[in-house]
Amino acid sequence: MIKTTDMLLEEMSSYGNPKAKLSRMVRKGEYHPVVKGLYETDRNVPAYLLAGSIYGPSYISFEYALSFYGLIPEIVYTVTCATFEKKKKKRYETIFGTFIYRDVPSDAFPLELALIQEGDYFYRIANPEKALCDKLYTMSPVANVAELSDLLFDDLRIEESAISELSEEKVRILSERYHSTNVKKLSSMLRRMRK
Repeated sequence: MIKTTDMLLEEMSSYGNPKAKLSRMVRKGEYHPVVKGLYETDRNVPAYLLAGSIYGPSYISFEYALSFYGLIPEIVYTVTCATFEKKKKKRYETIFGTFIYRDVPSDAFPLELALIQEGDYFYRIANPEKALCDKLYTMSPVANVAELSDLLFDDLRIEESAISELSEEKVRILSERYHSTNVKKLSSMLRRMRK
């Protein structure tokens, strides 16, 4: 279970020196520091369950979500997350893993997310369409749909069948929020595939 320093000090308020008690519990391995001000009770908790607590508001997206949905063949160990209006990319190296946070447009941020519960943990993850739009948003613009095909099928190694299963409607709505050449071209590609 993830807890803040304030929560733990409140729980230990009956001790003469709650901070010293917390330090002892950390040394004993009862609490594991995640980032400043944040602790986890379970050393073996999967990293993605902590992502939303480390930096936010955020949701899991980009390569991690694409791998999660099986859109890209690689197993991704770095938990990649989307934020908005933070202005710069953030990276956290923790005992649980590496976390990277980067901006997407504010208008697109709240759309097409799933809230998932695993035990006592909740996390938000982009749906497949949104994860791909987020990834394309961060990449250099392509000139046409043929170049987008090369980017999707050769560079990202996404199967054409997986692209054809994406919702054209969801991507069309998302494309209006990103103001991204790549996302607009993905919307055009899906429209052509449906004809």
